Amino acid sequence: MKQNVKQIVEQVIEDVKAKNPLQEEFHQTVEEVLTSLIPVLEKNPNYIKYKILDRLVEPDRQIMFRVPWTDDKGEIHINRGFRVQFNSAIGPYKGGLRFHPSVNLSIIKFLGFEQIFKNSLTGLPIGGGKGGSDFNPKGKSDIEIMRFCQSFMTELYRHIGPDVDVPAGDIGVGGREIGYLYGQYKKIRNSTDQGVLTGKDLTFGGSLARIQATGYGVIYFVEEMLKEAGKDLKDKTIVVSGSGNVAIYTVKKAQELGAKVVAMCDSDGYIFDEEGIDVELIRQIKEVERKRIKEYAMRKPSAKYFEGNKGIWTVKADIVLPCATQNEIDLESAKIIVENGTIAVGEGSNMPCTNEAIKYFLEKGVLLAPAKATNAGGVATSALEMAQNSMRLSWTFEEVDEKLKDIMINIFKKTRDAAKEYGYGTNYLAGANIAGFIKVADAMVAEGIV
Repeated sequence: MKQNVKQIVEQVIEDVKAKNPLQEEFHQTVEEVLTSLIPVLEKNPNYIKYKILDRLVEPDRQIMFRVPWTDDKGEIHINRGFRVQFNSAIGPYKGGLRFHPSVNLSIIKFLGFEQIFKNSLTGLPIGGGKGGSDFNPKGKSDIEIMRFCQSFMTELYRHIGPDVDVPAGDIGVGGREIGYLYGQYKKIRNSTDQGVLTGKDLTFGGSLARIQATGYGVIYFVEEMLKEAGKDLKDKTIVVSGSGNVAIYTVKKAQELGAKVVAMCDSDGYIFDEEGIDVELIRQIKEVERKRIKEYAMRKPSAKYFEGNKGIWTVKADIVLPCATQNEIDLESAKIIVENGTIAVGEGSNMPCTNEAIKYFLEKGVLLAPAKATNAGGVATSALEMAQNSMRLSWTFEEVDEKLKDIMINIFKKTRDAAKEYGYGTNYLAGANIAGFIKVADAMVAEGIV
Protein backbone atom coordinates (compact mmCIF):
# COMPACT_ATOMS: atom_id res chain seq x y z
CA MET A 1 0.00 0.00 0.00
CA LYS A 2 2.87 2.38 0.84
CA GLN A 3 4.29 2.16 -2.65
CA ASN A 4 0.84 2.63 -4.17
CA VAL A 5 0.17 5.78 -2.15
CA LYS A 6 3.58 7.18 -3.04
CA GLN A 7 2.88 6.52 -6.70
CA ILE A 8 -0.54 8.20 -6.43
CA VAL A 9 1.05 11.30 -4.88
CA GLU A 10 3.79 11.39 -7.52
CA GLN A 11 1.18 11.10 -10.27
CA VAL A 12 -0.84 14.02 -8.87
CA ILE A 13 2.33 16.13 -8.76
CA GLU A 14 3.17 15.21 -12.35
CA ASP A 15 -0.38 16.04 -13.45
CA VAL A 16 -0.11 19.46 -11.79
CA LYS A 17 3.12 20.15 -13.66
CA ALA A 18 1.60 19.03 -16.96
CA LYS A 19 -1.63 21.01 -16.56
CA ASN A 20 0.10 24.14 -15.23
CA PRO A 21 3.25 24.54 -17.35
CA LEU A 22 5.90 27.10 -16.32
CA GLN A 23 4.19 27.76 -12.97
CA GLU A 24 7.29 26.91 -10.95
CA GLU A 25 6.24 28.46 -7.63
CA PHE A 26 2.94 26.58 -7.75
CA HIS A 27 4.74 23.33 -8.61
CA GLN A 28 7.12 23.91 -5.69
CA THR A 29 4.44 24.30 -3.02
CA VAL A 30 2.34 21.40 -4.33
CA GLU A 31 5.35 19.07 -4.26
CA GLU A 32 6.43 20.23 -0.80
CA VAL A 33 2.96 19.73 0.70
CA LEU A 34 1.85 16.54 -1.02
CA THR A 35 5.02 14.52 -0.39
CA SER A 36 4.62 15.11 3.36
CA LEU A 37 1.06 13.74 3.31
CA ILE A 38 1.94 10.15 2.32
CA PRO A 39 1.60 8.67 5.86
CA VAL A 40 -1.74 10.47 6.30
CA LEU A 41 -3.09 9.01 3.07
CA GLU A 42 -1.91 5.54 4.06
CA LYS A 43 -3.84 5.82 7.33
CA ASN A 44 -6.96 7.36 5.74
CA PRO A 45 -7.78 5.60 2.43
CA ASN A 46 -10.99 7.64 2.09
CA TYR A 47 -8.82 10.60 1.07
CA ILE A 48 -7.66 8.55 -1.89
CA LYS A 49 -11.15 7.24 -2.64
CA TYR A 50 -12.63 10.74 -2.76
CA LYS A 51 -9.70 12.07 -4.83
CA ILE A 52 -9.00 14.76 -2.25
CA LEU A 53 -5.51 15.53 -3.59
CA ASP A 54 -6.73 15.85 -7.18
CA ARG A 55 -9.48 18.20 -6.07
CA LEU A 56 -7.26 20.14 -3.68
CA VAL A 57 -4.68 21.15 -6.30
CA GLU A 58 -7.32 22.43 -8.71
CA PRO A 59 -8.69 25.88 -7.71
CA ASP A 60 -12.44 26.32 -7.51
CA ARG A 61 -11.95 29.17 -9.98
CA GLN A 62 -9.21 31.36 -11.43
CA ILE A 63 -10.14 34.92 -12.35
CA MET A 64 -7.92 37.11 -14.55
CA PHE A 65 -8.89 40.57 -15.72
CA ARG A 66 -7.66 43.78 -17.35
CA VAL A 67 -6.97 46.80 -15.11
CA PRO A 68 -6.70 50.09 -17.05
CA TRP A 69 -5.70 53.26 -15.20
CA THR A 70 -4.40 56.75 -15.97
CA ASP A 71 -1.23 58.29 -14.51
CA ASP A 72 -0.77 61.91 -13.48
CA LYS A 73 0.44 62.84 -16.98
CA GLY A 74 -2.74 61.50 -18.57
CA GLU A 75 -1.06 58.40 -20.01
CA ILE A 76 -3.12 55.19 -19.96
CA HIS A 77 -1.59 52.01 -18.51
CA ILE A 78 -2.88 48.44 -18.58
CA ASN A 79 -2.15 45.92 -15.84
CA ARG A 80 -3.40 42.43 -15.18
CA GLY A 81 -5.49 41.53 -12.15
CA PHE A 82 -5.92 38.11 -10.52
CA ARG A 83 -8.10 36.42 -7.96
CA VAL A 84 -7.74 32.68 -7.37
CA GLN A 85 -10.45 31.19 -5.17
CA PHE A 86 -8.82 27.93 -4.20
CA ASN A 87 -10.89 26.13 -1.59
CA SER A 88 -13.94 27.04 0.50
CA ALA A 89 -14.52 23.72 2.28
CA ILE A 90 -14.29 25.27 5.75
CA GLY A 91 -15.36 28.86 5.05
CA PRO A 92 -15.33 31.81 2.63
CA TYR A 93 -12.17 32.34 0.60
CA LYS A 94 -9.67 34.43 2.56
CA GLY A 95 -6.31 35.73 1.43
CA GLY A 96 -4.45 38.90 0.60
CA LEU A 97 -3.94 40.99 -2.51
CA ARG A 98 -0.35 41.52 -3.70
CA PHE A 99 0.61 44.46 -5.95
CA HIS A 100 4.10 43.84 -7.30
CA PRO A 101 5.64 43.58 -10.80
CA SER A 102 6.60 39.94 -10.13
CA VAL A 103 2.95 38.89 -9.75
CA ASN A 104 1.72 36.29 -12.21
CA LEU A 105 -0.69 33.34 -12.11
CA SER A 106 1.94 30.99 -10.66
CA ILE A 107 2.68 33.36 -7.76
CA ILE A 108 -1.00 33.82 -6.97
CA LYS A 109 -1.70 30.08 -7.14
CA PHE A 110 1.22 29.20 -4.89
CA LEU A 111 0.05 31.78 -2.36
CA GLY A 112 -3.56 30.62 -2.60
CA PHE A 113 -2.61 26.96 -2.16
CA GLU A 114 -0.51 27.77 0.92
CA GLN A 115 -3.41 29.83 2.25
CA ILE A 116 -5.69 26.76 2.39
CA PHE A 117 -3.51 25.13 5.05
CA LYS A 118 -2.57 28.35 6.83
CA ASN A 119 -6.22 29.30 7.28
CA SER A 120 -7.13 25.80 8.38
CA LEU A 121 -4.45 25.88 11.08
CA THR A 122 -5.95 29.00 12.68
CA GLY A 123 -8.99 26.96 13.70
CA LEU A 124 -11.22 29.68 12.26
CA PRO A 125 -13.83 29.08 9.51
CA ILE A 126 -11.96 30.52 6.52
CA GLY A 127 -11.00 28.96 3.20
CA GLY A 128 -8.04 29.69 0.96
CA GLY A 129 -7.69 32.29 -1.78
CA LYS A 130 -5.29 34.94 -3.06
CA GLY A 131 -5.17 37.78 -5.55
CA GLY A 132 -3.26 40.75 -6.83
CA SER A 133 -1.77 42.50 -9.82
CA ASP A 134 1.54 43.12 -11.58
CA PHE A 135 1.01 46.83 -10.81
CA ASN A 136 3.99 48.41 -9.04
CA PRO A 137 2.94 51.02 -6.44
CA LYS A 138 6.57 52.07 -5.86
CA GLY A 139 7.15 55.62 -7.10
CA LYS A 140 3.47 56.24 -7.81
CA SER A 141 1.56 59.20 -6.39
CA ASP A 142 -1.34 58.67 -4.01
CA ILE A 143 -3.75 59.72 -6.75
CA GLU A 144 -2.26 57.22 -9.23
CA ILE A 145 -2.57 54.44 -6.68
CA MET A 146 -6.14 55.48 -5.95
CA ARG A 147 -7.03 55.37 -9.66
CA PHE A 148 -5.49 51.93 -10.01
CA CYS A 149 -7.26 50.56 -6.93
CA GLN A 150 -10.59 51.91 -8.11
CA SER A 151 -10.15 50.28 -11.53
CA PHE A 152 -9.04 47.00 -9.91
CA MET A 153 -12.09 46.91 -7.63
CA THR A 154 -14.44 47.77 -10.50
CA GLU A 155 -13.90 44.19 -11.69
CA LEU A 156 -13.06 42.44 -8.41
CA TYR A 157 -16.28 43.48 -6.66
CA ARG A 158 -18.24 40.94 -8.75
CA HIS A 159 -16.35 38.05 -7.18
CA ILE A 160 -16.12 38.95 -3.48
CA GLY A 161 -18.40 39.42 -0.47
CA PRO A 162 -18.35 39.04 3.34
CA ASP A 163 -19.60 35.44 3.08
CA VAL A 164 -18.01 34.62 -0.27
CA ASP A 165 -14.43 35.90 -0.54
CA VAL A 166 -12.69 38.36 1.79
CA PRO A 167 -9.41 39.85 0.47
CA ALA A 168 -6.82 41.62 2.64
CA GLY A 169 -3.42 43.20 2.12
CA ASP A 170 -0.09 41.66 1.16
CA ILE A 171 3.08 43.03 -0.44
CA GLY A 172 2.31 46.46 -1.93
CA VAL A 173 -1.14 46.59 -0.37
CA GLY A 174 -1.38 48.33 3.00
CA GLY A 175 -3.97 50.44 4.76
CA ARG A 176 -3.91 53.12 2.06
CA GLU A 177 -4.68 50.67 -0.73
CA ILE A 178 -7.33 48.83 1.31
CA GLY A 179 -9.03 52.18 1.93
CA TYR A 180 -9.17 53.00 -1.79
CA LEU A 181 -10.40 49.49 -2.63
CA TYR A 182 -13.11 49.59 0.02
CA GLY A 183 -14.26 53.06 -1.01
CA GLN A 184 -14.80 51.87 -4.58
CA TYR A 185 -16.53 48.66 -3.46
CA LYS A 186 -18.90 50.65 -1.24
CA LYS A 187 -19.71 53.06 -4.06
CA ILE A 188 -20.45 50.32 -6.61
CA ARG A 189 -22.44 48.07 -4.26
CA ASN A 190 -24.20 50.88 -2.38
CA SER A 191 -23.50 48.89 0.76
CA THR A 192 -21.04 49.24 3.61
CA ASP A 193 -20.34 45.47 3.94
CA GLN A 194 -17.36 46.20 6.19
CA GLY A 195 -16.49 42.50 6.37
CA VAL A 196 -15.68 42.34 2.65
CA LEU A 197 -12.08 43.47 3.18
CA THR A 198 -9.76 43.22 6.15
CA GLY A 199 -6.81 45.35 7.11
CA LYS A 200 -9.06 48.40 7.08
CA ASP A 201 -8.38 51.66 8.90
CA LEU A 202 -9.80 51.82 12.43
CA THR A 203 -12.17 54.59 11.35
CA PHE A 204 -14.22 52.25 9.15
CA GLY A 205 -14.17 48.80 10.68
CA GLY A 206 -10.51 47.88 11.09
CA SER A 207 -9.16 45.94 14.04
CA LEU A 208 -6.61 47.01 16.60
CA ALA A 209 -3.45 44.84 16.46
CA ARG A 210 -4.06 43.88 12.81
CA ILE A 211 -0.99 45.80 11.62
CA GLN A 212 1.19 44.05 14.18
CA ALA A 213 -0.44 40.63 13.92
CA THR A 214 1.69 38.79 11.35
CA GLY A 215 4.99 39.91 12.83
CA TYR A 216 3.89 39.28 16.40
CA GLY A 217 2.54 35.88 15.37
CA VAL A 218 5.90 34.91 13.89
CA ILE A 219 7.59 35.53 17.23
CA TYR A 220 4.83 33.84 19.27
CA PHE A 221 5.25 30.66 17.19
CA VAL A 222 9.07 30.74 17.24
CA GLU A 223 8.96 31.32 21.00
CA GLU A 224 6.87 28.15 21.47
CA MET A 225 9.15 26.16 19.17
CA LEU A 226 12.20 27.24 21.14
CA LYS A 227 10.50 26.42 24.46
CA GLU A 228 9.82 22.91 23.17
CA ALA A 229 13.57 22.58 22.56
CA GLY A 230 14.46 23.98 25.99
CA LYS A 231 15.56 27.37 24.63
CA ASP A 232 14.23 30.93 24.54
CA LEU A 233 14.60 34.26 22.72
CA LYS A 234 16.33 36.20 25.47
CA ASP A 235 19.77 37.51 24.44
CA LYS A 236 19.63 35.73 21.07
CA THR A 237 21.07 37.51 18.02
CA ILE A 238 18.57 37.67 15.16
CA VAL A 239 18.66 38.57 11.47
CA VAL A 240 15.35 39.61 9.91
CA SER A 241 15.09 40.02 6.14
CA GLY A 242 12.67 42.55 4.68
CA SER A 243 11.59 45.91 6.09
CA GLY A 244 7.87 45.88 5.41
CA ASN A 245 5.00 45.37 7.83
CA VAL A 246 5.83 41.76 8.74
CA ALA A 247 9.54 42.41 9.25
CA ILE A 248 9.05 45.57 11.32
CA TYR A 249 6.67 44.01 13.83
CA THR A 250 8.66 40.79 13.97
CA VAL A 251 11.63 42.91 15.04
CA LYS A 252 9.53 44.87 17.54
CA LYS A 253 8.16 41.79 19.32
CA ALA A 254 11.54 40.00 19.26
CA GLN A 255 13.14 43.00 20.97
CA GLU A 256 10.35 43.14 23.56
CA LEU A 257 11.19 39.54 24.47
CA GLY A 258 14.87 40.31 24.96
CA ALA A 259 16.40 39.41 21.58
CA LYS A 260 18.85 41.59 19.65
CA VAL A 261 18.06 42.13 15.96
CA VAL A 262 21.17 43.24 14.06
CA ALA A 263 20.21 43.20 10.36
CA MET A 264 17.31 44.02 8.02
CA CYS A 265 17.03 44.63 4.26
CA ASP A 266 14.95 45.83 1.35
CA SER A 267 15.21 44.94 -2.34
CA ASP A 268 18.25 47.20 -2.81
CA GLY A 269 20.51 46.10 0.05
CA TYR A 270 20.85 45.39 3.76
CA ILE A 271 21.86 47.17 6.94
CA PHE A 272 23.92 45.79 9.83
CA ASP A 273 23.71 47.53 13.19
CA GLU A 274 25.87 45.97 15.88
CA GLU A 275 24.06 47.97 18.57
CA GLY A 276 20.73 46.50 17.50
CA ILE A 277 18.14 47.79 15.04
CA ASP A 278 16.24 50.93 16.06
CA VAL A 279 12.81 49.71 14.97
CA GLU A 280 11.15 53.10 15.42
CA LEU A 281 13.65 54.66 13.02
CA ILE A 282 12.94 51.87 10.51
CA ARG A 283 9.21 52.54 10.86
CA GLN A 284 9.75 56.25 10.23
CA ILE A 285 11.84 55.60 7.11
CA LYS A 286 9.77 52.79 5.59
CA GLU A 287 6.19 53.44 6.72
CA VAL A 288 6.05 57.24 7.03
CA GLU A 289 8.66 58.54 4.59
CA ARG A 290 8.49 55.50 2.23
CA LYS A 291 12.24 55.68 1.59
CA ARG A 292 14.91 53.02 1.03
CA ILE A 293 16.59 51.25 3.91
CA LYS A 294 19.99 52.79 3.18
CA GLU A 295 18.60 55.95 4.83
CA TYR A 296 18.93 54.12 8.14
CA ALA A 297 22.72 53.91 7.85
CA MET A 298 22.86 57.62 7.03
CA ARG A 299 21.08 58.46 10.29
CA LYS A 300 22.48 55.80 12.64
CA PRO A 301 26.28 56.00 13.17
CA SER A 302 26.54 52.38 14.39
CA ALA A 303 24.96 51.00 11.19
CA LYS A 304 26.52 49.97 7.90
CA TYR A 305 24.76 49.60 4.55
CA PHE A 306 25.64 46.96 1.93
CA GLU A 307 24.38 46.84 -1.65
CA GLY A 308 22.48 43.67 -2.61
CA ASN A 309 20.20 41.95 -0.14
CA LYS A 310 21.40 38.35 -0.45
CA GLY A 311 24.47 39.16 1.65
CA ILE A 312 22.25 39.50 4.70
CA TRP A 313 22.54 35.73 5.20
CA THR A 314 26.28 36.06 5.81
CA VAL A 315 25.56 37.95 9.05
CA LYS A 316 26.03 35.57 11.98
CA ALA A 317 22.90 35.03 14.05
CA ASP A 318 21.37 32.52 16.47
CA ILE A 319 18.01 32.85 14.74
CA VAL A 320 17.18 33.80 11.15
CA LEU A 321 13.71 35.16 10.27
CA PRO A 322 13.13 35.61 6.51
CA CYS A 323 10.26 38.10 6.21
CA ALA A 324 10.69 39.50 2.68
CA THR A 325 9.47 37.29 -0.17
CA GLN A 326 9.37 33.77 -1.60
CA ASN A 327 12.54 31.71 -2.21
CA GLU A 328 14.84 34.28 -0.62
CA ILE A 329 16.89 31.49 1.01
CA ASP A 330 18.31 29.00 -1.48
CA LEU A 331 20.62 26.05 -0.79
CA GLU A 332 23.75 28.20 -1.02
CA SER A 333 22.40 30.65 1.57
CA ALA A 334 21.17 27.78 3.76
CA LYS A 335 24.68 26.36 3.92
CA ILE A 336 26.07 29.74 5.02
CA ILE A 337 23.35 30.07 7.68
CA VAL A 338 24.12 26.62 9.08
CA GLU A 339 27.86 27.29 9.01
CA ASN A 340 27.23 30.44 11.05
CA GLY A 341 25.78 28.31 13.86
CA THR A 342 22.12 29.31 13.50
CA ILE A 343 19.85 27.18 15.70
CA ALA A 344 16.46 28.17 14.27
CA VAL A 345 14.82 29.58 11.13
CA GLY A 346 11.37 31.13 11.32
CA GLU A 347 9.61 31.77 8.02
CA GLY A 348 7.84 35.12 8.24
CA SER A 349 7.16 35.53 4.52
CA ASN A 350 5.37 33.00 2.32
CA MET A 351 7.63 30.13 1.19
CA PRO A 352 10.89 32.04 1.78
CA CYS A 353 13.03 28.89 1.65
CA THR A 354 13.44 26.69 -1.40
CA ASN A 355 12.65 23.00 -0.95
CA GLU A 356 16.40 22.26 -1.17
CA ALA A 357 17.13 24.77 1.61
CA ILE A 358 14.40 23.30 3.82
CA LYS A 359 15.77 19.79 3.36
CA TYR A 360 19.26 20.99 4.27
CA PHE A 361 18.08 22.76 7.44
CA LEU A 362 16.21 19.66 8.59
CA GLU A 363 19.18 17.38 7.84
CA LYS A 364 21.45 19.63 9.90
CA GLY A 365 19.09 19.76 12.87
CA VAL A 366 18.12 23.41 12.52
CA LEU A 367 14.67 24.08 13.96
CA LEU A 368 12.36 25.28 11.17
CA ALA A 369 9.15 27.20 11.85
CA PRO A 370 7.18 26.86 8.57
CA ALA A 371 5.50 29.86 6.94
CA LYS A 372 2.04 28.38 6.71
CA ALA A 373 2.04 28.11 10.51
CA THR A 374 4.40 30.90 11.54
CA ASN A 375 2.82 33.78 9.61
CA ALA A 376 -0.78 32.66 10.14
CA GLY A 377 -1.23 35.39 12.74
CA GLY A 378 -2.11 37.94 10.08
CA VAL A 379 -4.97 36.02 8.57
CA ALA A 380 -6.11 34.89 12.02
CA THR A 381 -6.47 38.51 13.09
CA SER A 382 -8.17 39.30 9.79
CA ALA A 383 -10.76 36.69 10.73
CA LEU A 384 -11.07 38.37 14.13
CA GLU A 385 -11.66 41.65 12.25
CA MET A 386 -14.43 39.92 10.28
CA ALA A 387 -15.99 38.76 13.56
CA GLN A 388 -15.90 42.29 14.99
CA ASN A 389 -17.48 43.65 11.78
CA SER A 390 -20.27 41.07 12.01
CA MET A 391 -20.99 41.99 15.63
CA ARG A 392 -20.64 45.75 15.01
CA LEU A 393 -18.13 46.17 17.83
CA SER A 394 -14.42 46.65 18.44
CA TRP A 395 -12.14 44.76 20.83
CA THR A 396 -9.22 46.43 22.59
CA PHE A 397 -5.63 45.95 21.41
CA GLU A 398 -4.97 43.75 24.43
CA GLU A 399 -8.01 41.56 23.73
CA VAL A 400 -7.01 41.00 20.10
CA ASP A 401 -3.36 40.40 20.99
CA GLU A 402 -4.35 37.86 23.65
CA LYS A 403 -6.57 36.01 21.18
CA LEU A 404 -3.74 36.10 18.61
CA LYS A 405 -1.22 34.64 21.06
CA ASP A 406 -3.63 31.86 22.03
CA ILE A 407 -4.21 31.05 18.35
CA MET A 408 -0.46 30.91 17.63
CA ILE A 409 0.18 28.67 20.64
CA ASN A 410 -2.61 26.35 19.47
CA ILE A 411 -1.17 26.32 15.94
CA PHE A 412 2.19 25.26 17.34
CA LYS A 413 0.59 22.50 19.40
CA LYS A 414 -1.36 21.18 16.39
CA THR A 415 1.79 21.30 14.28
CA ARG A 416 3.93 19.58 16.92
CA ASP A 417 1.35 16.87 17.65
CA ALA A 418 0.74 16.06 13.97
CA ALA A 419 4.47 15.79 13.30
CA LYS A 420 4.89 13.37 16.21
CA GLU A 421 1.81 11.30 15.36
CA TYR A 422 2.92 10.67 11.79
CA GLY A 423 6.58 9.97 12.55
CA TYR A 424 8.11 13.30 11.54
CA GLY A 425 9.68 14.17 14.90
CA THR A 426 10.45 17.90 14.99
CA ASN A 427 9.76 18.42 11.28
CA TYR A 428 7.21 21.15 11.92
CA LEU A 429 6.74 21.80 8.21
CA ALA A 430 5.31 18.32 7.73
CA GLY A 431 3.29 18.75 10.92
CA ALA A 432 1.75 22.00 9.67
CA ASN A 433 0.93 20.45 6.30
CA ILE A 434 -0.75 17.47 7.94
CA ALA A 435 -2.70 19.39 10.59
CA GLY A 436 -3.95 21.89 8.01
CA PHE A 437 -4.77 19.21 5.45
CA ILE A 438 -6.79 16.87 7.68
CA LYS A 439 -9.37 19.51 8.65
CA VAL A 440 -9.92 20.56 5.04
CA ALA A 441 -9.90 16.98 3.70
CA ASP A 442 -12.47 15.84 6.26
CA ALA A 443 -14.74 18.74 5.32
CA MET A 444 -14.38 17.88 1.61
CA VAL A 445 -15.27 14.23 2.27
CA ALA A 446 -18.29 15.26 4.37
CA GLU A 447 -19.52 17.65 1.65
CA GLY A 448 -19.32 15.00 -1.05
CA ILE A 449 -18.18 15.52 -4.65
CA VAL A 450 -18.94 19.21 -5.23
